[in-house]
Amino acid sequence: MERLSLEMIAQEVGEASGIGELRDFRDRIHEAFQRHLLFSYPFEWNHDVNAMHDAIIRRVIRLALGEMEAEGFGRPPVAYGFLLFGSGGRAEQTLWSDQDNGLVYADSGDEGIRTASAAYFAELANKVSAGLMGAGYPPCSGNVICTNDMWRKPLSAYKDMLRHWLSEPDWEHVRYLLIAADVRVIEGDESLGQALKDPLYDCVKSHPAMLEHLLQNTLHHKISLGVFGQLIRERYGEDAGGVDIKYGAYIPIVNGIRLLAIEAEIRESSTVERIRRLVEKGVVEEEIGSDWLEALSIALKLRSLTPYQVEDGQYSTRGKLKPELLTKERINELKLCLRIGSDLQKYVKKSVLKEMEKG
Repeated sequence: MERLSLEMIAQEVGEASGIGELRDFRDRIHEAFQRHLLFSYPFEWNHDVNAMHDAIIRRVIRLALGEMEAEGFGRPPVAYGFLLFGSGGRAEQTLWSDQDNGLVYADSGDEGIRTASAAYFAELANKVSAGLMGAGYPPCSGNVICTNDMWRKPLSAYKDMLRHWLSEPDWEHVRYLLIAADVRVIEGDESLGQALKDPLYDCVKSHPAMLEHLLQNTLHHKISLGVFGQLIRERYGEDAGGVDIKYGAYIPIVNGIRLLAIEAEIRESSTVERIRRLVEKGVVEEEIGSDWLEALSIALKLRSLTPYQVEDGQYSTRGKLKPELLTKERINELKLCLRIGSDLQKYVKKSVLKEMEKG
């Protein structure tokens, strides 16, 4: 897809007067993106897809804000940031990603403003989430969504929540901590999103032992490569004979890079930027960083080749690459990605254990 088309995407999305127009546009642009997938450089294609998602999500938020004013709720009573987590936070969404989002807003010493803020942003969250569903984005299956008050609160409450998870780092709390590490503000005050991460980075810096808890979760998903170098394929169901690209290739890679970034006090949420910063800071050699970028590039491309479905108007995918798409060339490409991913997981484990010994 030509780079200039991003201007046309921004213009058409920006002129949409309602959710129906955004959905029609999204359906049309999907087809164009899919036609260009095999002829594009994966990182450029991924950048353009996520620029499209960002434009649509921002337009949904702005339409919701307009509705709030029209209905007498007025403008936001305090500064806020609309948050993306998961692949949205990393700017790595596929064409059919779901809603992984939240909302943070500024604290106030005035009780009246605190009460008004809670009511205002609860209503805004309902409108945004409904708008995103209308545009084809299903709610997060794990309920990481702005309509859940766990993921919609003032900054101080977010920080208290992270400190609680850090004080009791069981499996679920660590999972939430790593979700928070990928946060990105898509609309509003970016500083609120960055400040939200402070408890995690401060804790890891002062208590390196926390890395052990993060490591266990990070290495939970194994690379889909057997001990003899063979692909580990799905054995049953609709995807029998295929390969789980999301959890067998993509997730292990992004999880490993994320933990190295946390360890190195790198706050970028994009996996590409995390790798580049790790190289810039001298944490890893340039050759290793290049290998990780190559593996990520392959994982992003193959993940976008997995089939999707539209159910109840929502885009979704199982993240499995069907056997008929596993050509000899793709199998070789995937095995390269998985070998690098396997080496990455070993590197992460070694790096964390070394840092803990120093701490």
